[in-house]
Amino acid sequence: MKTSEERQRQAWLQRLRLDGPLLCGLLALAFISALTVYSASGQDWAMTERQLLRIGIAFVVMLVVAHIPLDSVQRFSLPIFSAGVVLLLAVLLFGETSKGAQRWLDFGIVTIQPSELMKLAVPMAIAWFISQQPLPVSKRRLLAAFILLLVPTLMIANQPDLGTALLIASSGIFVLFLAGISWRLITFFGIAASAFVPILWTFLMRDYQRQRVLTFLDPERDPLGSGYQIIQSKIAIGSGGIEGKGWLQGTQSQLEFLPERHTDFIFSVYSEEFGLLGVALLLGLYAFVVVRGLQIAMRAQRVYQKLLAGSLTLTFFIYVLVNIGMVSGLLPVVGVPLPLISYGGTSMVTLMAGFGLVMAIATNKRLVMHN
Repeated sequence: MKTSEERQRQAWLQRLRLDGPLLCGLLALAFISALTVYSASGQDWAMTERQLLRIGIAFVVMLVVAHIPLDSVQRFSLPIFSAGVVLLLAVLLFGETSKGAQRWLDFGIVTIQPSELMKLAVPMAIAWFISQQPLPVSKRRLLAAFILLLVPTLMIANQPDLGTALLIASSGIFVLFLAGISWRLITFFGIAASAFVPILWTFLMRDYQRQRVLTFLDPERDPLGSGYQIIQSKIAIGSGGIEGKGWLQGTQSQLEFLPERHTDFIFSVYSEEFGLLGVALLLGLYAFVVVRGLQIAMRAQRVYQKLLAGSLTLTFFIYVLVNIGMVSGLLPVVGVPLPLISYGGTSMVTLMAGFGLVMAIATNKRLVMHN
């Protein structure tokens, strides 16, 4: 039996359109983010304050998105996707270039990166398209959905931003997977993707992207150049041992041997200071958030909601997998931050907006049950 206090807390969360367990997991990750950014920034309190402000903004965005009616989300999925494609085309024509990449649009007052919008727009649009007809998905509809997915993926890869392009492609592929496509088709797409690799390597990848792959295969070939980051990262991770060196005591980060330590390589800083036990805690929190998101997807009332919640959750999992694999030397470096931990605002706000949709789906089920 639930106590009156538990019932009041559940009712309070229901009014806010929040899922209690998922919220607790996200808050715990935000706490770890603040601790690790403070250490990784060389104990720079100003940078930590900015991170805390961004965390606060991200949670507010999550709360606002959670209150958007799901019928409206579904209705506007295709228009949002179409607007995102138009913005990507605008980037291609007259976008701002920085560090060799053309990814931003400058509107004077604000500069935006349309590829971040597509992290939500693509799974929303694919889920809407698939849910228009009863499952299982027909081959013709599957092909149309694949083309719908391919357009923004290629546009973003051309910026170039291969890491984001692969993440966005995976978000759409997860929708198709959750829709129940056959393993025969999955195998076919896997073979087709493998056959596309030589074309990708020869015609689509830039020189620095090829260099990243070669460095991944053999970082020792250029230990003071392209292989420096990953070598220092593996030293940091390995030197943490079981219990770690202690918060603020990591030598690789505090002595600035590790580049990009507060962004893409923040996992290395965390591993060195908190060791295997700390890593197990972090991975446990990530697993908890992913499992909770999949539970919400399984219990959702409609096909669109199931596909959207499931794809957003699995894409979050891919974020974690790619970043940790990247800094551990198991995957090539593609510039993907550690979700909800790395310093930065845009990626965190996008992820929390996605979790706002998952929260809306979770509480929508409860509203139906109470009614």
